[in-house]
Amino acid sequence: MSVPVEKEIEQRRSTTSLIILVVGIIFLATNLRAPITAIGPVVAMIRDSLGISNTAIGTLTTIPLLAFAVLSPFAPRLARRFGMEIVLFFVLIVLSIGLVLRPMGGFSTLYLGTILMGAGIAIANVLMPAFIKMKFPNNIGMMTGVYSISMNLTGALAAGLSIPIATSSSFGWKGSIGIWAILAIIALVIWIPQILHRKNDSLPGQNGVKGKSLWRSKLAWKITIFMGLQSLLFYCLVAWLPVILQSRGMESTQAGWMLSAIQFSQLPFTFIVPIIAGRMKNQVSLVWITFVLMTAGLSGILFGNTSLVLASVIIIGVASAFAFGLAMMFFSLRTRNSFEAADLSAMAQSFGYLLAASGPPLFGLLFDLTNGWTFPLLLLILATGLLFFVGLGAAKDEYVSET
Repeated sequence: MSVPVEKEIEQRRSTTSLIILVVGIIFLATNLRAPITAIGPVVAMIRDSLGISNTAIGTLTTIPLLAFAVLSPFAPRLARRFGMEIVLFFVLIVLSIGLVLRPMGGFSTLYLGTILMGAGIAIANVLMPAFIKMKFPNNIGMMTGVYSISMNLTGALAAGLSIPIATSSSFGWKGSIGIWAILAIIALVIWIPQILHRKNDSLPGQNGVKGKSLWRSKLAWKITIFMGLQSLLFYCLVAWLPVILQSRGMESTQAGWMLSAIQFSQLPFTFIVPIIAGRMKNQVSLVWITFVLMTAGLSGILFGNTSLVLASVIIIGVASAFAFGLAMMFFSLRTRNSFEAADLSAMAQSFGYLLAASGPPLFGLLFDLTNGWTFPLLLLILATGLLFFVGLGAAKDEYVSET
């Protein structure tokens, strides 16, 4: 066989492997939001069907956030011990089992399945930015965009399709949350080549930040707080925006669509922002855009009338996409290697989701104390100011190992 023919065969194999890898990342990403967002719209159906209290059903929605906070620190250790490909493969196994279990029985299987689902998503959330940095060092922005839009598109679709699936089939809410197990099983099958052909090469920097703990890095803390605040803003709006709009006279269906508008307006920018950020020496200008848009959108909800709501939520959606895209890119751009990125991702998501989990209860408490939405919304505007402050530091062209 001639050398040119051998090179051509090798190039074809390389191209095929690359395509399988990209498809694997896309399908894995589709499982990181949809199983969570599919629950919210059918919460009342689940509660009534199983005869459980509002408190019990409320804990169901907080399990994933708690899993993110508790399990995130373990992800880098697992990756160093077994390799990222292997860990992500077992994540998909755990996730598939959890998604199959959720609708299979009653209260106990629902909660066990949710715990397994949350555990799988928690580990994958941490490792995916680092995995992309490892596999696509020259195209981090592009692949982060592909990963982000895959995750958020299916998350938005799951929220929108949850009720139609539940009401149009004989399976009800069980079919609505169970159907997403199909995507997990597909992702599991597509991921098999990654563990069969993975390289065992030892990567540099597997001990993370050399000579300095991440927890003593000012830059790492800025990124962590940025991650937490952007999550807090998003989860507060997911939890309370429809309630705010309904209290101002908007019908419940229309208020729900306003929440969907936030999610769908995010989609193009979750793809575009990482690409732009990856090509910039620093991302200070993107932090400014995030701050201006989020402040404008929240002000529109606070001070505007109902005619400004749609424009305001679209602006908030774009700002949220900027904030999320920047958070994902900071994990890669502010670290020197993939394992350092995993450490930073674990720190930011562990503390960040704890901060985010405190947002909706605090928002509700402020409403109870003041009997109005002004102070809760001012809290979000204050959080936006803090996001801007730490974001300016996180956007500088530095590495966590140096600050």
